[in-house]
Amino acid sequence: MLFCHKLIFPVLIAILGSSRCRSEPVKPVKDTVKVINPGEANAIDSNQTPLKNMFGVNGYEWNFLENPAAPNNRNHIYEANMALIKSFSSVRHYLNWNKLESTEGNYTYNPTNNGSWYYDVIYSRCKQDGIMVLADLKNLPVWMMNTYPASEHDDENVPAPYGANRSLPASYIVQARTAFQFAARYGSNTGVNPSLVKVDGRPRWTNDPVNTVKIGLGLIKYIECGNENDRWWKGDKATQTPEEYAANMSAFYDGHKGTLGNNAGVKTADPGMVVVMGGLATADINYVQRMINWCKTNRGIKADGSINLCFDVINYHLYSNNGSVFTHKNATTGIAPELSGSAKVADDFVSLANGLKNKPEVWVTETGYDINQQSYQHAPPIGNKPALITQADWILRSSLMYARHGIKRLFFYQLFDATPNNPQQYSTSGLAEGTKLRPAGDYILQTNKLMGNYAYKGTINADPLVDRYQTAQNTIYVLTVPDQKGRTANYILDLGTASKAIIYTLRAGADVMSSRKVSTINGKLKVQVTETPVFIQAVLK
Repeated sequence: MLFCHKLIFPVLIAILGSSRCRSEPVKPVKDTVKVINPGEANAIDSNQTPLKNMFGVNGYEWNFLENPAAPNNRNHIYEANMALIKSFSSVRHYLNWNKLESTEGNYTYNPTNNGSWYYDVIYSRCKQDGIMVLADLKNLPVWMMNTYPASEHDDENVPAPYGANRSLPASYIVQARTAFQFAARYGSNTGVNPSLVKVDGRPRWTNDPVNTVKIGLGLIKYIECGNENDRWWKGDKATQTPEEYAANMSAFYDGHKGTLGNNAGVKTADPGMVVVMGGLATADINYVQRMINWCKTNRGIKADGSINLCFDVINYHLYSNNGSVFTHKNATTGIAPELSGSAKVADDFVSLANGLKNKPEVWVTETGYDINQQSYQHAPPIGNKPALITQADWILRSSLMYARHGIKRLFFYQLFDATPNNPQQYSTSGLAEGTKLRPAGDYILQTNKLMGNYAYKGTINADPLVDRYQTAQNTIYVLTVPDQKGRTANYILDLGTASKAIIYTLRAGADVMSSRKVSTINGKLKVQVTETPVFIQAVLK
């Protein structure tokens, strides 16, 4: 989530002339797709990533717990919101460090001393409902921020005390210890030494529920270190070089290979927890390559010949628009994902990852579109489609595009609008509103119900796009015109020996797609394809 999301700092936009908030549009780059023959043996056939992994959403603890009718009662799930959250396969939880450690060395979770949030309640319910949680530990606690000069106070500063040598892993030991405590509690290792696990068990007032030590709850498998630590728009106090961030992550990952003590680092508490690199704002593979180089020099080579990396997952952010994050040139409008150059960026990241011996997964943990037409990240009306339907089309097509290009998980920004009706970029990107999903959320829910467990197996036509998804027994084709002007196209889909097919059509405001059974002509079906994906399954019996 870039600086521009932070509506409390609008004045800085005028100061940071090179920021993503002041720029000019550039020509978009169209997606290029490798087209395969239906029967072609292709490496993509080994892909087992289910499409549901492309249906994550960003959210906050208050999305789970805050009931408008009882806003101070935060120890129960608010079921109206939970019904919406269950439409998504995963949640990236923006977890503010200050919630866990509002005073130095004193850890609270259930409830937190800051805000009285109940994280055990959230994470337990997510596990119960089959929702994967990526906990993104981000921002500085107030007491660390206060080590900076008053003129430089910002909770997005580099997560080390003011004046620390940011090139040394030891400078990040405080954050590494917090990561250890979180992993010890919510990870799956029940053998953590209890003497190392701490909570602040003091009541804040009479009858205040107190925190108790818990170990190996098995509720969290994935944790992310920071958020956009390459945030150039905030200057040196908040921006880490690749080498500085690698040092930060090395401490966070395993206490810099255990050298920072037996109570520092995620892996020190739970070797099985997956550590995700903080999403990069610049989506720059060179930033990651420099982190890899730092790891090779400072963490060495493992016995299997792989570089001892300080992360398990590569992660970046990218919003599809007619600007360029690489040159800090801003956009004037969001554009369809296939026209944005996002596919080429994904290819570059996946190629980088696959060039490493351990082949880490690549995730995109932020993308999305606003509905306010004054935002430079807006989805516009197209023809007779209002902006909400364009947003829905482009959100779903983003999922399909990233699956097509080898990304393993995708999270949309975000569940609800940051500031409804606000023209500021990223303020109106919500996939739900009130107690209902927006069409974008409907499309995700419907597609997940139909084929969330299907995996992408190749593209057999480029325009219209015809993607093939499979399970062990079944195949579904997804057909889309990759454009943004209301264009349609006819396509003859070859379904082999099938005499019948089912055509599934997305519906705004519904939980499931509409469907109709049709006859083929010698196994071939003529389909009119639009910019809204359509789904076709052969009836083999």
